[in-house]
Amino acid sequence: MNKANNHKITIGLPLMHHEQGEKRGFLPDFIYALEKSGAGVYLEHGYGSGMELEASAYSDAAPGVTFVSNDEAYQQDIVLILRCPSDEDLRKLRPGSCLISMLHYATRPERVKFLRSLGLKSISLDSIKNDSGSRMIENFRAVAWNGLEAAFQVLQNTYPEPGFFSPERQAIQITLLGAGALGAYTVKAAVHYGSIPLHEKLAQENVPGVIVTAVDYDITNHARIMRGLLSKTDILVDASARVDSTRPIIPNDWLAYLPAHAVILDLSVDPYQQKLGKNYTKGIEGIPQGNLDKFVLFPDDPAYAKIPDYVRKENRRNVVSCYSWPGIHPRECMQIYGQQLRPIMRILLNQGGLNGINPNGRFFERAIGRALL
Repeated sequence: MNKANNHKITIGLPLMHHEQGEKRGFLPDFIYALEKSGAGVYLEHGYGSGMELEASAYSDAAPGVTFVSNDEAYQQDIVLILRCPSDEDLRKLRPGSCLISMLHYATRPERVKFLRSLGLKSISLDSIKNDSGSRMIENFRAVAWNGLEAAFQVLQNTYPEPGFFSPERQAIQITLLGAGALGAYTVKAAVHYGSIPLHEKLAQENVPGVIVTAVDYDITNHARIMRGLLSKTDILVDASARVDSTRPIIPNDWLAYLPAHAVILDLSVDPYQQKLGKNYTKGIEGIPQGNLDKFVLFPDDPAYAKIPDYVRKENRRNVVSCYSWPGIHPRECMQIYGQQLRPIMRILLNQGGLNGINPNGRFFERAIGRALL
């Protein structure tokens, strides 16, 4: 991966073999940009098919692209894939090669350890940040809007008399955990019901709107105040970014204070895991994990059986959770990620790969430097 030896850097883009609903892949215009920057691009057979893109859409945009097997895609100098591959697939990478993916170093300590044991270099997309510490590869808007749209669809069916669409009902009360970047998008999505058409319909019919109460550490540490808030909450949203993910923000006991019709929306999607002698939990204790195939989870859902035994889960409500909220609308999602990632990849390729990146160099080099393993 060094221009000095005139080696043409190769980039492999495997398919994401997760749930069936995972249809995302980088779009042809992004592949064209990689080829224009001098890379040899290798796509797994079927790349883009989930978004109804034919192979010709890629070869027309980037004539030099090569379609290969899954194994061959993982054998390139750089492997670019949005979601982190399975351990089995990670073992396919060559030692010294570079993985670019959403790796979430802070909440996946065992993953970090495993990547190092394989002798891999990596750039975590979620850790690419500007000089102010803001993420540069993110789609918080889609996370918030897609999640709220799904949560309101559930609430329409659970809301008690006089009904969700009645002008006689009360304003919808949303309690939001977290007031950061994702929280800001969540507020805007929430007051629009996660759907502009739905918002316009209800506004025209004079149906009361939405009140969002955003709470952070100085409130969530007070059980009495939180229990009072929860008792009036229609949708409880976790958009937090916790420093200590071994402790929940909302213990399972507190979920008993939520009304029976309430919906819990998991936007942070932190994992349950036991790693390095510690028990990690979601911000809202005892809720199950969803995915693109199934993101609405009712209190009797089999997903509850998959929650580790160290987690309390007695108190349950309807939960809306998805590991990849932006993936609900795959093309729109990948258009945004491609636009954000294009200058990063251009710098990486122009510098001859990771070895040519100076973590204290120019703006994009510094951003890459912050995301290294």
